[in-house]
This record gives sequence, C-alpha cells and structure tokens, in this order.
Amino acid sequence: MKNVNWGILGCGDVCERKSGPPMYKTPHSALAAVMRRDAAKAADFARRHGVPRSYTDADALIADPGVDIVYVATPPDSHRELALKVLAAGKPVYVEKPMAMNHAECLDMIAAAERSGQKLFVAYYRRALPYFLKVKELLDSGAVGDPLSVEVRYFRPESPGDRDQARLPWRLRREVGGEGYFYDMAPHTLDILDFLLGEIADARGHKANRGDFYDVADTVTASFRFGSGLPGTGAWCFVAPPSAAEDSVVVTGRKGSVRFSTFDFTPVELVTARGVERFEIASPEHIQGPLIETIVRELRGEGVCPSTGISAARTSRVMDEIMKE
Repeated sequence: MKNVNWGILGCGDVCERKSGPPMYKTPHSALAAVMRRDAAKAADFARRHGVPRSYTDADALIADPGVDIVYVATPPDSHRELALKVLAAGKPVYVEKPMAMNHAECLDMIAAAERSGQKLFVAYYRRALPYFLKVKELLDSGAVGDPLSVEVRYFRPESPGDRDQARLPWRLRREVGGEGYFYDMAPHTLDILDFLLGEIADARGHKANRGDFYDVADTVTASFRFGSGLPGTGAWCFVAPPSAAEDSVVVTGRKGSVRFSTFDFTPVELVTARGVERFEIASPEHIQGPLIETIVRELRGEGVCPSTGISAARTSRVMDEIMKE
C-alpha cells in the first residue's frame, strides 16, 4: 500500500487517545471511517477526530472501499467473529488484546488469515515502546548474564465500580471479557515476556475470588517455563490494599538483575556488581503509536510489525494453561 486508510470497529475510550490519533498522525496513514452501535457517539467521535465517515453497522464499515485495514477495538467476545469477517473481505486486521476469548479462537483467526493471504496484527503495543526495547537491549547484551529466574507481581486495589453488581464493567463479565482483570491486564505482561525472553513453553496456575465483589477470579498465581528452560512465577491480585500495590517484573541473571514495570513505567533498574543504574524512559503521547507505525510500515513494504496473530496466540495459550485448574 502507498497510503494506509484505517477503519475502527468500536470507537470507544481506548481509541480516544491510545490508538485513534496515531492512525491519522502517522505518515502515509489516515483514519477513514469509524463504527459504533450508538450513532450519536460514532458521529461525535468522527467529528472530533476529523474522520470522514461513521457507521453503526460493522459490515458496512468492513465493506467500505475506502478502508484498507480494520481495527477491531471491541471487547474480546467479538474479536474472532469480526476478525473473520474482515479477513474474508480481503483486508488485513488489527485486533485489540487479548486476541480472543481463548487459544482455540486465536487458531481460527490465524487459519483465516492464512486462507485469505491477509495480515493479522494484535495490539500488544509494548513490543514497540522504547521503555521495553531498553529492557530487551539490556537482556540481549548480557548485562545481567544468563537469566536464572523471572518474577512477576501485580497487585492493586479494587475500583469503586467493582462493588456494584448491577453495573459491573464488561471486563468483569465472563461472557464478554473472559476471566476478569487477569484477562485484561496479565496478557500485557505475558506477551512482553515472550518478546523479551522467548516463548513460554508451559504454564500452570491457581485462581481464586478473595474479595467476593464479582463472579470471576480476582487473584491468580502462576508458574511457567520458557522454551530455554528459564523458570518464572507470577502473582496478580485485584483486591489488594493500597499499601500493597505493586507493579514489578524482575529478571535475575548470573551477573545481576533488571527490574521494570508493565503499566507504571517506573525507571528501568539494572543492578550489577558495579552498582545500580536507572533508566527513565517516557511513554509516547499515544501509547499505541509506535506499534501502529510498524503496521503502516509493513503494509507499505518497509518493515515488520513485531506483534502478530501467531505471537499473540502464544499468550492466549499461556493464559488458558494458567486458568485451567
């Protein structure tokens, strides 16, 4: 493609700042159409972002001849269905994370992409962020030596809305978002570990509901092993007291350790015999921007996007393994 014209299915909150603007700010890229079931909200988004067309019907946007690639920004329960429609229409697709409700659905999407000869990208945008590229540089350069272990800890308090059974957010409704906040937050960490350290070969875990605010799990622990044999552990809790809040990933090697966060973007911390080095790396204004740039470049024949259906499906497989008791 010389120029890449995007269409968005589900122009909600995530599109306002994270993903929508870079689609029209990136060189050789434009946002041609958006869709939302609420016509007024779709039109309002289009007006504020300078988008020529808005729709209330997904099929109409997919069929729009002025749309070259479709971004599926709906909740996970519709990712597979919509991605299959886009691919069947002969267009590449960019799907929000997690890629689908389970690994089997991911495999269906990969097969459809292969049949259609179209690209399938997934919004694991941390793979393109300077913050995580710095972590990869440190690991790949041998700054910590041969890795010995990985430890993940993500603890946060519940949100006020989590206590309202009548109006729970979609992320806490199993039929729409999967197994709660774990399905929404943990895949970012699991995917970036795949990017940094290679494929996770196998995993197992335990889940529990300790807060009793909703039906899905609020606390998950896991152990996993990378293809290299490197072992790791993870703990996620979404009902922790504020005093216990934590967002950390620690990779320990024979020469030292590197600590970073998945969501807080605290300074990357390298600890070796030489002392402690800290690297403060700011996030871009639009956090999906760097990954979207790689998609545009790939579609123009100028580069490769690091987050594909194949890599994203690995993360969904790991989540399935962790949640299978």
